[in-house]
Amino acid sequence: MQDINKTHLSNFILLGFSERSEVEIPLFVIFLLIYLLTLTGNLGMIVLIQTDPHLQSPMYFFLSNLSFIDICYSSIILPRLLYDLLADRKVISYIACAAQMWFFTLYATTECYLLAAMAYDRFAAICNPLFYPVAMAKKVCLQLVAGCYMVGLVNASVHACGIFRLSFCGPNEINSFFCDIPPLLRLSCSDSYVSKVVLFVLSTFVVVANAVIVFVSYSYIISTILRMQSSTSRQKTFSTCASHLTAIILYYGSLTFMYVQPGGLEAVEQDKIVSVFYTIVIPMLNPVIYSMRNEEVKKAMKKRLCKKISSQHLKLCSFHISHGADGKVQVNDKGCPLINQ
Repeated sequence: MQDINKTHLSNFILLGFSERSEVEIPLFVIFLLIYLLTLTGNLGMIVLIQTDPHLQSPMYFFLSNLSFIDICYSSIILPRLLYDLLADRKVISYIACAAQMWFFTLYATTECYLLAAMAYDRFAAICNPLFYPVAMAKKVCLQLVAGCYMVGLVNASVHACGIFRLSFCGPNEINSFFCDIPPLLRLSCSDSYVSKVVLFVLSTFVVVANAVIVFVSYSYIISTILRMQSSTSRQKTFSTCASHLTAIILYYGSLTFMYVQPGGLEAVEQDKIVSVFYTIVIPMLNPVIYSMRNEEVKKAMKKRLCKKISSQHLKLCSFHISHGADGKVQVNDKGCPLINQ
């Protein structure tokens, strides 16, 4: 009987997207821009929510946590990918690979549950507005976020223990750009049937359980919106939910396509494309989705931008405002200060 506790390989090689060196620099530039946009968009969203008094509701508390997860999520993948695109040998140690897979699974699972918690928040706000302050009190919100991280921690640990107890005795080439579960299972020289079943069952449970919460919540939400007499109220309420629903469809759809198909472990090139979408593209898109579809976020952004422009304008004008012989500021016929040319 093979000793499944023994691992013969000390490192892996990440094959990435292509072995052709001529495409590595363009890919490096593209992914670097995506990473910078992801950091800027999500950090900007966090700062905006934390500093704007009109965005201090539970909905935006969850949104700031989603932005934080997206920053962590992409930072686990993209810096390593950028390094590999410039490196001669894309070698990652056994420990680093295990850590990358664990953190990736942690944040991916946490984001799934956080999106479901955000759906429940919208349900409570729209369908039970009088009960909303109690249902989504600050303590409850903190407990929900902590619960999302706890479930992610358990799920990541189960998968890590299940996969890295297997033997990896060669080859050591991971046909992906990061240490994901399906490509690692393909490399194992042990019987990985149990780990594949665990992957399918847990992934199905995570996606389906959260999809049920989202479906039930939005069924009540849509029913409530349709009963609203004012078209303005319907439009405003729907615009608040549309951004969140868009993010859910994109994220849950890509995860389902990747992990919940029983025979999905063999579609290697297809997996790479889907992986790029949910690990790299979606964290960049989330701030755009929420800022473009949410009226309150757009108003807060415009207010902050106008305030910044006004501040810079006044600072500039303070050095050039014209004063008369009596020391008073000279103004034009519209009451605006005259500027020295």
